[in-house]
Amino acid sequence: MKSDKKPLLGEQRRQKMLDLLMEEGSARVAKLSEMFHVSEPTIRQDLEKLEAEGHIIREHGGAFSKSMSKQVQQLALHHLENLDKKEAIGRKAAELVEDGDTIILDAGSTTTMLANQLTEKRRLRVMTNALNIVFILGREPSNSVLVTGGEFKAPTLSLSGEKAGAFFENMFAPKLFLAVGGVSFDAGLTYPGFNDLHVKSAMVKSAAHVYLLADSTKLGQVSFASLGGVELVNTIIIDAGISKADKKRFEELGIEVIIAD
Repeated sequence: MKSDKKPLLGEQRRQKMLDLLMEEGSARVAKLSEMFHVSEPTIRQDLEKLEAEGHIIREHGGAFSKSMSKQVQQLALHHLENLDKKEAIGRKAAELVEDGDTIILDAGSTTTMLANQLTEKRRLRVMTNALNIVFILGREPSNSVLVTGGEFKAPTLSLSGEKAGAFFENMFAPKLFLAVGGVSFDAGLTYPGFNDLHVKSAMVKSAAHVYLLADSTKLGQVSFASLGGVELVNTIIIDAGISKADKKRFEELGIEVIIAD
């Protein structure tokens, strides 16, 4: 039985590793070894396999996403699947923002769709860790756009880590629009990497009302790192792909469900 499980565990580990590299842009061998609780030689073998499959490029002491340089050059986001769902969610979320509002916008493809819908709004006070959102909403002279410091993440065009989180100390916003990697009633709100947890946790603490923007494919998905339970959220804005059972369960937990169609 043990020999049957080893390849499966290896595949699972490499998939989680690839998810992390696609989210973070790059990672060091030593850090991956610590995170996945395996030896550095094992990590190097995993990276060799992922490189052979065309997913990443290895470098001395680590690896980086193959598409990272192109993404930065073109200011392009990595997660561009399910765009029709994300656009619908962005439109619905935009209905909750009025001229003059103070909001926090998390980094991500769905929150970017929301930002694109806010370009006609005026006098917004926006706090964000997403550099592309800075360019989208900073074009309007009446808006005030505040951006965190932190470590640059190419795939999400964002800033992350403890410095990004520290930006939100003594900050307050009535509304936070939060992104997510996976949503599970058991595992909670999860993300492919740990670096974002600092800033996302700080955002949640700084907001009176947390709106989670999540397309229905995220439901039941569990990524590598957990921010906390779904109870952190006041409202989830999701597409019509959510099941009646999941909608009911959110509502039983006191979470408002807004369907974007």
